[in-house]
Amino acid sequence: MRHVPRDLAKIVLDALRRYPAIVLTGPRRAGKTFLLRTLLPSAEYILLEDPDIQARVQSDPRSFLESLKKPAILDEIQNTPLLFNYIRTLIDRNPKRTGDWLFTGSQEAPLMQGISESMAGRALILQLLPMSKAETPRVSLLHGGYPEVLAAPRHRQLWFSSYIQTYLERDVRQITQVRDLPAFRRFMALLAARHGQILNRTDIAGPLGVSVPTISEWLHILEITAQILIIPPHFENFGKRIVKSPKIYWADSGMACHLLGIQTQAELDRSPFLGALFEGYAAAEILKSQTNQGLRKELYYFRDQQGLEIDFVLPRPQGKIWLAECKASRTIDPKMARPMQALAKAAGKTVDRSFLIYRKSRTAPEMRTIASGVDAVHDEELTEVLQNIRVKTARS
Repeated sequence: MRHVPRDLAKIVLDALRRYPAIVLTGPRRAGKTFLLRTLLPSAEYILLEDPDIQARVQSDPRSFLESLKKPAILDEIQNTPLLFNYIRTLIDRNPKRTGDWLFTGSQEAPLMQGISESMAGRALILQLLPMSKAETPRVSLLHGGYPEVLAAPRHRQLWFSSYIQTYLERDVRQITQVRDLPAFRRFMALLAARHGQILNRTDIAGPLGVSVPTISEWLHILEITAQILIIPPHFENFGKRIVKSPKIYWADSGMACHLLGIQTQAELDRSPFLGALFEGYAAAEILKSQTNQGLRKELYYFRDQQGLEIDFVLPRPQGKIWLAECKASRTIDPKMARPMQALAKAAGKTVDRSFLIYRKSRTAPEMRTIASGVDAVHDEELTEVLQNIRVKTARS
């Protein structure tokens, strides 16, 4: 596969001119290191997972940092969090210098803690997720968006198997002492079977024979390593009693398909999980659109206790919202718009736009409007709609 420019590159280049340091988070193998080394080919690159490098840092962090030429890319910075305090000192000596330090990390929570304690106001935090449909048409529901899968899709099963094994051995063991890795692997598969459902920790803990606190800890691991998406309910209830538990998705549809044992497009089309997978795919594309613009991830769902449910609620400027429903069907019906129409009626002028996301048909004509006030958007034109999303930034 040819080099695919990443949408986030423009944000990174702009940040290099304005901030002393940039922190790029995201899951392993999403392309963080490749992006930075492509943008800054002459920068010094240090992989902080190397045991010899870690020993140098531990023994003499000042000498290690002073030996680096600038700009410097410090990869997997969560392995040496003590460097943050020393880098802060170097930045404060010459606060007007920009673009000297670039950090990557695949564990968001440890990074955020180190930055909030030592680098507040000195670093811009960005997140790079796997490739989006806007970046390359190779992204699909079956394959997901990891660059190496898209480059060699016939070997996707081997790649995902290797990725999971590496993930278990590196990130999971590093974050917490999970004693039973086979049980954690079963937990990942069980979570794939709950893809798109409202999170019920007790329901997950029972089949695995572990406690609810253990499930909470394991979910935390998956969340801070950007493997799952936890979508909270929309906080405005519009006069209704709402469900307060979040929904959960795997962040990459290709990974979800792998965990569910789906290997071909034919198997995917017949799968009882197709609807949930398509919904998760749309959620990931929405969040990728936000992060690739350097924006805060903001996505919610709505469900009240009378059963009215909307897949996604997207915040818009000036207190407005967008409503979106996902249907994996290639045949759409005006009845599919009724939940959005009902909520729009209750919310009044708060709803700025409603649209139904469906799978494009190769034979049927495209639909632009499904019902009064509700647009029809097929999966291949979703990226155009998402380019118009603008929410408040949350840069640090």
